[in-house]
Amino acid sequence: MQSILHIVGARPNFMKIAPVMRAFARTGEVTQTLVHTGQHYDAELSKYFFEDLGLPRPDVDLGVGSASHAVQTARVMIALEPVLHRVAPDWVFTVGDVNSTVAAALVAAKLGRKVAHVEAGLRSGDWTMPEEINRVVTDRLSDLLFTTEASANDNLRAEGIAAERVHFVGNVMIDTLLEHRERALELGVAEGMGLEPGDYILVTLHRPSNVDDPDRLAALLTALGELTAGTGHPVVLPLHPRTSERVRRLELEHLLGPLDVLPPLRYLDFLGLMATAGLVVTDSGGIQEETTVLGVPCITVRPNTERPVTITHGTNRLYDGDPSGLLDVARSAMLERRDVEPPPLWDGHAAERIADVTLAQEGAVVEAGRR
Repeated sequence: MQSILHIVGARPNFMKIAPVMRAFARTGEVTQTLVHTGQHYDAELSKYFFEDLGLPRPDVDLGVGSASHAVQTARVMIALEPVLHRVAPDWVFTVGDVNSTVAAALVAAKLGRKVAHVEAGLRSGDWTMPEEINRVVTDRLSDLLFTTEASANDNLRAEGIAAERVHFVGNVMIDTLLEHRERALELGVAEGMGLEPGDYILVTLHRPSNVDDPDRLAALLTALGELTAGTGHPVVLPLHPRTSERVRRLELEHLLGPLDVLPPLRYLDFLGLMATAGLVVTDSGGIQEETTVLGVPCITVRPNTERPVTITHGTNRLYDGDPSGLLDVARSAMLERRDVEPPPLWDGHAAERIADVTLAQEGAVVEAGRR
């Protein structure tokens, strides 16, 4: 029986690892250990993610907390190494592109443990994004690379990754969305706020490029206020902890006045709001994917995306112009809600494919990507 150790650290990881763990559990052929690095510093919200997604309580909580990229990555590596020695897993599964992702791959590779990367091969081409560095390093160290879209396969091929290590399986984030969508809608979060389906704009902002520069953040918040005035639709803003801290420190609270500001939301609450929004404005990677499947128009406030399939097959569009131009883009995008065919293999069965591929490796010699 194979042993698998799963690493989660930040909120998006939870949605990605939940279906993977369930798929392996159904096989009855593996033992699983769940390690929560504690990278995400909102412990209460992290707790709710485990409850909403039906994840087991972590077997190990490293409690690394928030810090700079270097310090946080180092803390995960130091705390994880003895866990790997003790558990001695056959596979270390690491998901996404956060600091915990790359830290887990580095420790596992140095200890000679096989690494599987879920959501491999995504590339923005923007080396100012810490996530881009995490993606490239993790993929280079991984023995199995599970991809979500054709562009990821192309990226890995161009980087010289052996084809037998790459497996196009679909999107585990969408597995989670499809499993929980109806339950999320039944909660009636939008209705409880007095919002009509399709009649509000949902916004998330958290990336350093948008919230760390005072002028940029002020311009974006001003533009969001103009959205609600110019379109007549409420703008709902669940305020990310990072963004909330910047707003307070820069004394920009007055710019939040026209907006319906919420605290960070549980996964199911946010999914319900997103599913019935008329438009989503975001700088998140995963939300681009979720709105694509939901058919909700999405404006991504970034110059690039590592998920181009959300543009070619979905409802996403990029906008990196002057924030004052966001109103015109939003008016156009809100007219475009439509049923779209989901990208290939975004069908709710990605995790099952991952389990099948991994179990087929038993007894086989996997060429390590780091050699």
